Amino acid sequence: MAAREEPKLVFPALAGLYRRFSPYSYAFMRFVTGAILVPHGIQKILNTPIAKFAPNIAAKGLPFAEALAYLTYFAESVAATCLAIGLFTRVAAAMVGIEMLVIVVVFQWQFGYFWTARGYEYALLWLLLCIAIFFKGGGRYSIDRIIGKEF
Repeated sequence: MAAREEPKLVFPALAGLYRRFSPYSYAFMRFVTGAILVPHGIQKILNTPIAKFAPNIAAKGLPFAEALAYLTYFAESVAATCLAIGLFTRVAAAMVGIEMLVIVVVFQWQFGYFWTARGYEYALLWLLLCIAIFFKGGGRYSIDRIIGKEF
């Protein structure tokens, strides 16, 4: 079997930095995926009562609008927090990913790709990150790893 060659770096002077921080890159990605979503959930909880949010869901023809509104609030606050800390990581990634899929297809597709025009770009990014996290799990630096269970 041939020895694996080190990649040729564009900035060789940064090799030490790359080696030092690369073990943390997945944990960082998982953390920010959840942490950036948490304020969206908290903002909804504090500023938008379910009675005002549910009609937006019902207007798109989705059944059980109030239950879906509660699930949205839960996914964007509790599940996003779990994603950030790596607790119940796969379940949290699935919840947030499904929410983002619905947002892309039902709520934002009609506006096109770019988020600056209310498009699906941002929600699609979250969806794709959640798919990757779902398959990888919590990783080395997660609560799941500490408790010895991958959910």
